Order: sequence, then structure tokens, then C-alpha cells
Amino acid sequence: MDAIKTQGLTKYYGKARGVENLDLTVEQGDFFGFIGPNGAGKSTTIRTLLGLISPSAGSASVLGLDAVRDRTAILRRVGYLPSEAVFYGGMRVREVLKLSAELRRKDCAAEAARLCERLQLDPAARVGALSYGNRKKVGIVCALQAEPELLILDEPTGGLDPLMQREFFQILRERNETGTTVFLSSHVLSEVQRNCARAAVIRAGRIVACDRVEALSSAGAKRVTVHGAVDLNGLEGLRDRKDLEDGASFLYSGGMEALLKVLAAGRVTDLSVSEPDLEELFLHFYEGGEAK
Repeated sequence: MDAIKTQGLTKYYGKARGVENLDLTVEQGDFFGFIGPNGAGKSTTIRTLLGLISPSAGSASVLGLDAVRDRTAILRRVGYLPSEAVFYGGMRVREVLKLSAELRRKDCAAEAARLCERLQLDPAARVGALSYGNRKKVGIVCALQAEPELLILDEPTGGLDPLMQREFFQILRERNETGTTVFLSSHVLSEVQRNCARAAVIRAGRIVACDRVEALSSAGAKRVTVHGAVDLNGLEGLRDRKDLEDGASFLYSGGMEALLKVLAAGRVTDLSVSEPDLEELFLHFYEGGEAK
């Protein structure tokens, strides 16, 4: 059984596109990244999976349950962190956590206390007096304290300092090692590259790439840095060119024979060809990737 599966999932807000013909599969036990900038359709996808909005066409299932018919059953088994979590400002943190646990009809006090300690969150603090980062911690504990089968996290690290981000991802890795599926929506590509096993890139409501993170990082392009006098004009497959004092650096997705021919016609004093990181390939996917 897949943790998440969509087929032809489409959502329009009037004439405005949310997502279109989105096919996505996340296996149980995966640590999966969902990459895209603001407006690409990440939050629309998540809200549809949770039954918070209804699709215009297509289907979505979570843990084998239909996202429309079985919304209540899905929400019992999923921990969800929205990109912007809002709480009653007059309540104390411990009261918010207790209310969240009671909605699930589960005693989460012990796990909530452990999470608060690890994230350095004061349970006695009033929510209205918390910084943005500490409010984000409250949302994280609410999502994790019931130890759900599936975690759906929408831009979870906004407001967290680097030390807390590191602790947060350590907690997620521990959960994943015990079988929890993690679905991480983010536009911070380094987070996905460091922590996720597989990832999908979404552009304008469509999936343009989906594979193992290592494969995404090495697919279709190389980072080429050349020093010397070389005429690169007309070389197909060249993008993200950065002119150097004595050469150029660029992403290259064309044929190696064409590149070597251009280099041989010039005067090369030094050359390096390396695998780009996911951050660099992000532009490649968005400028040239075909939806699939």
C-alpha cells in the first residue's frame, strides 16, 4: 500500500490553476521531498490530500483511503504541519498541545514533554507572547506528538534557527527509521538534498521530475568550469552561464562531443566537470524540464 497516491489530480479555483493532471506516488516508509517555489501548487496538493479542499478532477488517496470520502479517517492517522499555524493567543503552550491530543482522543503528554525539551519550547509560555519560530515549534509538536503513521509537513522550518532545524530533522530521521512516512514540502532545496531519499519537483501545477534525490542531482546536466579563451556562443544545452575573469562556468546538458569540439577550437588552460547540486538543477528543471 502506498502512503500517498494521486492520479490525474486537478484543482482549479475558478479559472486559476492550482494543480493539473498531477500523478504522484509516495511509498510507505519513504522520506519524500516535494520541491517548488511559492505558487507552484505544493499547498494545494497537500490540502487536497487531507480533504481540506475537493479536487476538480482526478483522485487522491492517503494510506489507502480516499481523500474525499475518508477525510476523517485520514486525519486521525496523519500529522500535519501547515506553513502558517495559528493558535489561540491567550492559551498556554501546554493547553494547545493538550487540546490537539484530545481532538485525536489520545494521551500524548509524555511524547509532548519529550518534544518540548528537545526543541527548547516552554510549555508554560503563552502562545501570544511567542516568537514566530517558537510558534512554529508548537505546530511541530502538535503534528508529531501523536506519533502518526504519516507526517505531512508544509514548509516546516520557517522561523527555526539553524540549531533547531538540525534537531528537528534529527527527530524526523528517527521517526522515519521506525517506519513513519515523511512528506516534506519545501522550497529550501538543501533541506531536501540532505534529508530526503526521493523527491518530486513541481512546476506550474505539474510534476516535472520525480526520482531518487541522487538521480535528480545528477540527471541531465553537469557543472562545467573552463578557464582560457573559448567561444561558447551557439553551444546548445548551455544554461546558467557565469562569466569568470579568465573563462566561464555553466550548466551543460548537451552532448559531450559538441562540447569537446568547442573546447578544442579554443585555448583551454584548465577545465573541470562536476555533478551540480540540487540547488543548481532547480533552474534546469524549471527552465527546461518537461512535465512527466
